[in-house]
Amino acid sequence: MTATRQSDDVRASGTHEVTEREARRVAEAARESGWTQPSFAKELYLGRFRPELITPHPRPEPELAARGEAYLGQLTEFLRTVDGQAIERDARIPDEVVAGLARIGTFGIKIPTEYGGLGLGQVHYNRALMLIGSVNPAMGALISAHQSIGVPEPVKQFGTEEQKRAYLPRCAAGAISAFLLTEPDVGSDPARLHATATPTDDGDYLLDGVKLWSTNGVVAELLVVMARVPQSEGHRGGITAFVVEADSPGITVERRNAFMGLRGLENGVTRFDQVRVPAANVLGREGQGLKIALTTLNTGRLSIPALCVGASKWSLKIAREWARERVQWGRPVGRHAAVAHKIAFMATATYAQEAVVELAGHLADAGRTDIRIEAALAKLFASERAWQVADELLQIRGGRGFETADSLAARGERAVPAEQILRDLRINRVFEGSSEIMHLLIAREAVDAHLAVAGDIIDPDVGMVGKARAAGRAGAFYARWLPQLLTGPGAVPTSYGEYGPLATHVRFVERSSRRLARATFYGMARWQGGLEQRQGFLGRVVDIGAELFAMAAMCARAQMQLEDDDAATGRAAVRLADAACRRSRLTVERLFDALWTNTDAADEALAKDVLDGDHVWAEAGVIDLSEGTGPWIADSSAGPARAPDVSRRMLPPTAPGD
Repeated sequence: MTATRQSDDVRASGTHEVTEREARRVAEAARESGWTQPSFAKELYLGRFRPELITPHPRPEPELAARGEAYLGQLTEFLRTVDGQAIERDARIPDEVVAGLARIGTFGIKIPTEYGGLGLGQVHYNRALMLIGSVNPAMGALISAHQSIGVPEPVKQFGTEEQKRAYLPRCAAGAISAFLLTEPDVGSDPARLHATATPTDDGDYLLDGVKLWSTNGVVAELLVVMARVPQSEGHRGGITAFVVEADSPGITVERRNAFMGLRGLENGVTRFDQVRVPAANVLGREGQGLKIALTTLNTGRLSIPALCVGASKWSLKIAREWARERVQWGRPVGRHAAVAHKIAFMATATYAQEAVVELAGHLADAGRTDIRIEAALAKLFASERAWQVADELLQIRGGRGFETADSLAARGERAVPAEQILRDLRINRVFEGSSEIMHLLIAREAVDAHLAVAGDIIDPDVGMVGKARAAGRAGAFYARWLPQLLTGPGAVPTSYGEYGPLATHVRFVERSSRRLARATFYGMARWQGGLEQRQGFLGRVVDIGAELFAMAAMCARAQMQLEDDDAATGRAAVRLADAACRRSRLTVERLFDALWTNTDAADEALAKDVLDGDHVWAEAGVIDLSEGTGPWIADSSAGPARAPDVSRRMLPPTAPGD
């Protein structure tokens, strides 16, 4: 072994308690801070509404669209042969289904054709996930984890030509891949990452550590593993990404985890014990691992909202059919106002989600804008809305919504898995960054411009001279910026006339964008360095921006549908977008009020009291059978070991489209 000298990051991981400042430093260093392309959402948070970035609504190239639609037709035909309920019952995706997906190229939808893939874009990938997830969401998770964050995407973006030729054709042909970052006591805080990759004298690395919740890890053939390289002579060190063969000696899949939903998910705990990885398997360079992970997630996050849209569309279909045929008190339940309100919400929420996901996907394919905020907003917005849509479906179905599909079928009724879709959807508010983390991530980007000019004023590590310079820069910036927020096109009653009946909503977006930027500035001025601790305030800022982004996306989409679709569908799209925007406007107004009138301080004080044990008496009268069953944080050294299930890793070497 080479002699090593621990870096600050290494010392911050495991040898002493990581401070909040250290954790923030590691996360900030990994953040992509530059903006080389415009961003519609970023400008929206700064009070600069730029509809030219999204209108006319982007469309795919005709040849790409034709190939994409042809593939979706082939995928639809195959999926009609899959029994989604069998996956739910057996908690396993059958080998023949995995092989069938590989045969038609599903594992390589976004992999370029020169590497054996289909060479399609994000838009048709999203639509494919909608179809797959509507049959069984665990299948959607399999494809998403493989292609969105597994080996294909980071290798495509950061791999050498040799790595692309070595791994992409295998992935396209069906070699399942997985992404391994999370550890038993490390979630969204990478500063505490424990897995190590120790350089050897002959230039390779030895991987040691345990990874938790590795989706596809139980059956994967290829892994992307994040591990910390100690700093030493010749090694810059830091968190690094490696492509690892899953059958390498020293890798043990210790267990397959079980969850409330996604029963077919092959998610497990993976241990690495002196696993030798060649230097040629480093993705990018040492210390670039978190940047690779975050960059991959910029577009990779769009897979989750795509699955959410599919679930919402299915829920809306089932709710519509049931609300029309179920009669109570002399008329269909959907004709009663209480249920009608739910149907209206489901329809508008589904359209809003699709508009956001479609726009973000098209922007990703066009490549002319930076979509890191748009992707995060899509993930946050769709995962929250889809859960509400599915919950309303269960309520509309009543007792039949709570009953399993198999139980319904056993009684001779239609096997509608309403309770399953609710269970399966719940994880999307946690997967690939929880809603809370999404709020913080987007909020950090939303205040980026302020921190760029005024950050040194509130930075405790900056001296008085630096603070004085920062004050000068901030004064010059705000002298130019603030006057621009006082008035704009949204104040003119005839502006944005090209949007027809939706113009009033576009004007609202423009006005509210400026209002949001002013509110963010007021928050900066009021709390200064304490703003980052005002997570309630920042969360509402983010949510306002999400609603405005959704409104803009819906108006652009409806306008496109009015131009492209038949007249009846186009007019229906405008009506649906109008209804959805009216709902969003009410939500935005409530959120603006809650920026300054809320119970945040009282809630935080009460939570402190609860955590300090002041209200343990309120928990009396129940029995906790989990006490004494194990530690809260799993002991990474415990647990029975078993060999990886390699029988499902090797699929027939078929070419896409065979």
